[in-house]
Amino acid sequence: QVQLVESGGGLVQPGGSLRLSCAASGRIFSPNAMDMGWYRQAPGKGRELVARISRGGLKRYADSVKGRFTISRVSVENTLYLQMNGLIPEDTAVYYCNSDPPGHSWGQGTQVTVSS
Repeated sequence: QVQLVESGGGLVQPGGSLRLSCAASGRIFSPNAMDMGWYRQAPGKGRELVARISRGGLKRYADSVKGRFTISRVSVENTLYLQMNGLIPEDTAVYYCNSDPPGHSWGQGTQVTVSS
């Protein structure tokens, strides 16, 4: 069974940056494996997909993060990344990684808090 472990969250001031990592057991991040995504869940809201990367490397973003977030994948490391720049308070949420559509058990997520 694939296990997903997110890390890299924290408390950051508006305008700051964070880089999230998602490590996985198993070879799901190898080329031609599957489409992957970063999701987030803000307090009192449902989980939303904010960034995805296809098996072929095509990237797509939610309008709310476009131009600020960058998703990447390093297959040899079996790791998915999310570089987040220009953070705003509305980005405060627990961030998760999973396939797109979600096909694995959710990890614990990593908390991102944007506040002055």
